[in-house]
Amino acid sequence: MATEMNSLSGGGDGGEAAKDERPLLNSSSSNGSGETLEQLEKKYAAYVRKDAYGTMGRGKLAISEKVLLGIAIVTLVPIRFVAGVLILLVYYLICRFCTLFSVPNRDDGQEDYAHMVGWRREVVVRCGRFSSRAMLFVFGFYWIRVDDRSLSTTEDEHGEQSDETERPGAIISNHVSYLDILYHMSSSFPSFVAKRSVARLPLVGLISKCLGCIYVQRESKASDFKGVSEGTTTNGDYLLPFKTGAFLAKAPVLPLILRYPYKRFSPAWDSISGMRHVLLLLCQFMNHIEVVRLPVYYPSEQEKEDAKLYANNVRKLMATEGGLVLSDIGLAEKRVYHAALNGNSLPRVLHQKDD
Repeated sequence: MATEMNSLSGGGDGGEAAKDERPLLNSSSSNGSGETLEQLEKKYAAYVRKDAYGTMGRGKLAISEKVLLGIAIVTLVPIRFVAGVLILLVYYLICRFCTLFSVPNRDDGQEDYAHMVGWRREVVVRCGRFSSRAMLFVFGFYWIRVDDRSLSTTEDEHGEQSDETERPGAIISNHVSYLDILYHMSSSFPSFVAKRSVARLPLVGLISKCLGCIYVQRESKASDFKGVSEGTTTNGDYLLPFKTGAFLAKAPVLPLILRYPYKRFSPAWDSISGMRHVLLLLCQFMNHIEVVRLPVYYPSEQEKEDAKLYANNVRKLMATEGGLVLSDIGLAEKRVYHAALNGNSLPRVLHQKDD
């Protein structure tokens, strides 16, 4: 999954902090390509923000909303910020302790501690799941609603029973926010696909190595064979094309759909900077997350031989079951949309590299 948390400084998909104060396009004005804001939103609908805070989280707010924000900033935010930092620091120290005198795996220029076994692995996993759930609680996700459809025993399209003994090789999930990672860590503690720069982040870098993350160059074509999900976040209403990496093993997969119902602020990370997103999320007293666990998907022989077909069929199933709209755009189009909102040069953004 895409881990973009390192853009809390205001960079990343949301644009640099210095550029965040630029006026947005209105419906009548246009960007360098001659398109109005309405045309851009129609073209890049998967990244359009629809909550009370508007495009890029910088829409006009009612007086009552400003008062609520002001109260939350001086009361709720400091408490949650300190609690979140403490949780992260404590878990980092646990990972540091468990990796003492342990030599990391080094393969293809990558480094991780996924090989840990025994009490070290047990401590890292148990503490990681607890810390992730605690972090979600700090962010206001007090309850998580899970619709487990995998419990029903039905025959799949190949005439086989869904209670087969072969375990799923990967969890296939839509990607709405960096919060997805916290849920997956609290639920099953899987490995993730992450940008190569994540391994160098303070605190988070070591934690990602203990998770056994696979680090990739985001724009590299090779990453298409290692990706697990969509590659970037959406507003939660759309499902982008899947990378084929998780399907190359020909093993069953577990489809999982994440939703973030909201009234005021949407936890989706679409057209908003990381810093602004975290601040507004902390200001909202209660947030919601709903999880739909679909039955394990067992590929046909044809799907085993064609990873792209396998990925597309799983994607179509998830879109149908989750009421999601299929969209064929990706990270490049997201950057174009963000560039237009920020008034940047589109060609420069299209050729931008993450590392």
